[in-house]
Amino acid sequence: MENAVTYCWNDIGVSGNSSCPELKTVFHCRNCPVYRGAGRTLLQRDSPEGYVEEWTDILTKDWQQDEYKAKEKRLGLVKKEIASDEITALIIFRVAKEWLALPAWVVKEITHIHPIHTLPHRSNHVFTGIVNIRGEILMSILLRNLLSLPSVELDEENNDSKYSSSLVPVIYKRMIVIEIQSNRWVFPVDEILGVYRFSSKQLRDTPVVISKTPDTYTKKILTLEDKNINYLDYELVFYELLFYTLNRA
Repeated sequence: MENAVTYCWNDIGVSGNSSCPELKTVFHCRNCPVYRGAGRTLLQRDSPEGYVEEWTDILTKDWQQDEYKAKEKRLGLVKKEIASDEITALIIFRVAKEWLALPAWVVKEITHIHPIHTLPHRSNHVFTGIVNIRGEILMSILLRNLLSLPSVELDEENNDSKYSSSLVPVIYKRMIVIEIQSNRWVFPVDEILGVYRFSSKQLRDTPVVISKTPDTYTKKILTLEDKNINYLDYELVFYELLFYTLNRA
């Protein structure tokens, strides 16, 4: 059954020369029943020999290790040096030209760009209005303005011709929904890098010049893939958002 699957989208589809006559009707291979059928075949295929047994052993070992660590914690046998090296999950994204990070637990949803509706006599340079996210009305803010980041105009380095080649992925803008102390906001970002885990040793303190600046929101500095990333102080951001969205017209 697996041999019967035809990967026509790589030859005559959107990943090929786009000569398939069905494209005039479906516009994209993902809307074609052949493409959907191949996806179902991929998900419904039989697992390779030994696959289930291998993952059963892996998950069993992980469970045993977790239970052993819990037992050590109850008996007070956890070493301080292990406890001090905590792992933090961060979501990394780009606003203008700056790479930023927030704790993963703060981020509740990442979605496509939704229209922003301004509120008369309430909107300002940070609080831009309200956004409907699947029926929930959320306050929309511009993180770029809150952090005083310069806006980036579309130039030769970021125009559509840069992404015309199939070898270069297209960068999509997104909206991030965050929740802090039962308050939710949504803000647009220019790019999502993904979720990454860092140990406390990988998070560096900010330089003295930056840390003493009154309007800084950077809590830590980290490096990933030759990118300098600012780990935002989400508590400071939270109180600033309360000021701009609830107490200031």
